[in-house]
Parts: sequence; structure tokens; C-alpha cells
Amino acid sequence: MTKAVTSGVLSVVVVMAWTGVYLSKYKDDSPLDTAKNESELVSFPYTEVEDVSYVPYINETEILRRRDKIKEMMKHAWDNYVRYAWGKNELRPISKRGHSASIFGTLPLGATIMDGLDTLYIMGMDDEYKQGREWIANEFDIDSLIQSDVSVFEINIRFVGGLLSCFALTGDVLFKEKAQQIADKLIPAFQTPTGIPNALVNFKTGTSKNYGWASGGSSILSEFGTLHLEFAYLSDVTGNPLYRNKVDHIRQLLQSMEKPKGLYPNYLNPKTGKWGQHHMSMGALGDSFYEYLLKAWIQSNKEDNEARQMFDDAMAAVLKHMLNKSSGGLLYFAELKFDRPEHKMDHLGCFSGGLLGLASKALPTSSSSGRYMDVAKGITNTCHESYDRTYTKLGPESFRFTENVEAKALKTSEKYYILRPEVIESYFYMWRLTKDPIYREWGWEAVQALEKHCRTPGGYTGLKNVYNEEPLQDDVQQSFFLAETLKYLYLLFSDDSLLSLDEWVFNTEAHPLPIKSVNPYYREAAV
Repeated sequence: MTKAVTSGVLSVVVVMAWTGVYLSKYKDDSPLDTAKNESELVSFPYTEVEDVSYVPYINETEILRRRDKIKEMMKHAWDNYVRYAWGKNELRPISKRGHSASIFGTLPLGATIMDGLDTLYIMGMDDEYKQGREWIANEFDIDSLIQSDVSVFEINIRFVGGLLSCFALTGDVLFKEKAQQIADKLIPAFQTPTGIPNALVNFKTGTSKNYGWASGGSSILSEFGTLHLEFAYLSDVTGNPLYRNKVDHIRQLLQSMEKPKGLYPNYLNPKTGKWGQHHMSMGALGDSFYEYLLKAWIQSNKEDNEARQMFDDAMAAVLKHMLNKSSGGLLYFAELKFDRPEHKMDHLGCFSGGLLGLASKALPTSSSSGRYMDVAKGITNTCHESYDRTYTKLGPESFRFTENVEAKALKTSEKYYILRPEVIESYFYMWRLTKDPIYREWGWEAVQALEKHCRTPGGYTGLKNVYNEEPLQDDVQQSFFLAETLKYLYLLFSDDSLLSLDEWVFNTEAHPLPIKSVNPYYREAAV
């Protein structure tokens, strides 16, 4: 128990707001109808983080006011996308037009619609949700798309994941059918000598390839390792084992390979089946691979023991070789490049606080549980420091640790903020798991910073330098701002029964998928 709680300063009870909907117990066809043998972890250089300082009492009226504010932010982001970029992938909120120079190129895929639709539904924004559904039903035609390469990883987590989430939440078969159509377009990427998919696939021709910069044509760990939740669930709801077979094969290949010091390099050659450069990271290129090992186990109702064992083994190696503590007492995951540490942590890696907290909850009697939670608290605190040490109170893309600097970006190329969710994601998990009020306060700090520095009349924009008093804005409203950042903020100020962690697991794009056997909205196909 925290000092704040033991000193009697806080006891927060949250009640349901009419603006939201609760996904808890089993009513009718939609969860929103309720609207009202483990590895022993090695030791690591860490001592328990001091409990947070005094947090003033916040009554339930204020909590609900904050929740409503976040919903208003979602409406502002959505309405401007509809007004200026409808059907395009993302919005340029300053120039008030569609954003085409993105990972999706010029293909009119409606990425913001696909990515943000479940957030609209969860927030009870019915008119906006229906508007998005109609576009998917009547305008989205994957067979009519022009020839262009797209990211297998991004299409899977944003499109397949988003559509499957909407199917689970609503039971509307349109979403399942569209998810399957898109997944079928990704399947040609798996046609490699090893079955490890290439990074890019052409929807029109079915040809696939890897990025030229990725270690001699290698596939990327965080990409081919972040397909399991969506593909396994797609097989279960369609009755077609193809998708699960593809990701099970990836898992089996990885399990059989020798790992240097128990660690997974970020690159794997899909032709030879050999590791590429020995570069390891809990941030970019590695991150969500580890996330999906734990979450596949949770999604299976803790029956996929292979995934859990691989997660524990991987975390034992990561904690031994990559976890560091700064001279100022901050925990962080360094990157390894050929056994040499680079004392840098990505914003993307800040998801790991929430991940390790979730791991601690999932196995409360495990010998590793306490260690996972200690590291979760430390990493989340460090990531908050990366925000707090900027002028804007929003965090940089990467931050470093040297003799003179801690949790600050040093290179110009690392000082930008593109509306990323990972720090807020960890606040959400740590609030749910510990009930320490500091995580809600930190989340509210982020809301205030977003409103001050990123909100424009035409939507929300990223920043080019978070350390400047008047930072230049990048003029891009990322689709994941609606899918993840605003969703996690909304859930942070909602009751635990809204997408309970006992019944739902979030994919890496914050799309909730039901847990098998315990959640009636799993909607498994009849055999």
C-alpha cells in the first residue's frame, strides 16, 4: 500500500457516467448493452522505488468531469477528420486535408476509421460509430485498391485488430467478414522458405518483400512476432485454421532457435532462418513481440503454456542483460548492439511498465510476480520523468542516460512527440493493478499538455521538439491517437468493469479482444 493511502489521503470510488458504457457481465448480444513451472528470474540491479508523494483527494464528480473531457477530445479529433479527411488515412489538422505521406501511402484505406471505430463505440458515441460503420460497409473495397505495398504488421494491428474488436463488441458479422478479407491479402507475405512473413505485401499482386535497411533483408521481430492475437482469434471466429497455423509455425520456429544469452535479436532472415544483426531492444523493432507472448497466454485463458514459458524465459534474460538503474535511481531498459549497451530507451519501450504489471497480475502466486511489479513501477516512473523533464510535459521519441543527463533526449532526431500512447498505456495498467492515484494524476497531466500544445482548431498535432517553449507542430493526427492514446486515457478514468482485464486483452493497438472461455463475446464459430 502506498504512503498516500496509508496516510489516509485518498480513497476514490468511481461510479458509472451516462456518457460511457460498461463491458462486464453477460447481457444480450452486445457487451455494451450493459451501459449502465515458471522460470526463476535472475537478480537485477534494482532497489524498490520510493512511493509517490502526496496526491490530493479527487472526488467522483471531478473524475467523471475528466472522463467527459477526454470524450470531448475524441469528438474533436473525429469531427475534424470527418470534415477534412474523410476516407483518407489520417488528418493534417493544421493544413486541414488528408495525410498521404504516411506508412499507408496514398491508398484510401480509411485508417483513422478502422483504428478509431471501437473507441467511438466504447465511449458511447453512437452517431459517429454508425457513420464509420457505414463507410466500412459501403466504401471500403480492398479488391479495388491500386497496386501498392503496405505493412503486414500495421495492417494487422490496426485493421484486422480493429475490425475483430468491433465484431467482438457488437456481434456484427460485417466486421468479421472485412477482417478476414484483409487477412487473406496478408497471407502471401508468409510464402517464404521459413514461413516467417516479409514486412511488406502488395494487395494487388500478392508479391512481398522486406525493407532494404533491415539487416540484409531480414524480417523484424516486433512485426512477425505481433500477429498471434489477431490470427488466432480470426481462426476461432471463422472456423478456418489457416490463420492460427501461420502464427503457430512462427512460434515453433522461434522456440526451436538458439537465442544468444536467452535474448531475441530484432532481425531474422526469412530465407535462411538465421538471426540478423544482434541488436536487442524493448523498444522499436522488439517491443510487441514480448507483449504478444504474455497476451497470447492470457487470451487462451492461460492454456497456451508455451507462450507463457517463452515470455518468462525472455524476461529473465532481458532483466539480466538489459535492465539498468541510473545514478539518479531511474530504472530503464538499455538496448544491446553486439553485446554493447546503448543507454537509450524509446517512448515505444514505455509500454513495458504496463506489460510487466500485467504479468504480475496474471500469475500472482509466481516467484517472478513481485519482481515484475517492482520493475513495472520503476519503468513507469522513469517514463513519467521523461515527460516531466520537458517544457511541454510530453515525452520525446527516445531518451538517454549519461553521466550528466537522465531521461532526456540529446539528439534533435529524438526530441519529437507524435501523440504516442505507450506512457499513458502503462498509467492505465498500473492504475487498474495498484489503485495508486498517482497514475491518474500523471494521466491528467498528459491531458492538459495535449490540450495546451497539440490541440488545434482542426484536430490534434504532434510536436517537433518537446523541449521548446513554443514547439513547431508536425501537422499530423495519427490514427493511433484515437485508437490508443484517447482510449487508454478514457479507461484510466473509468470503472474497472469497463473492459475488465479479467475478460479482455488489448492488442498492441489497444483494440480489445475477448478472453476465451471466460468472455461470452468471444463468439467462436460453431464446429
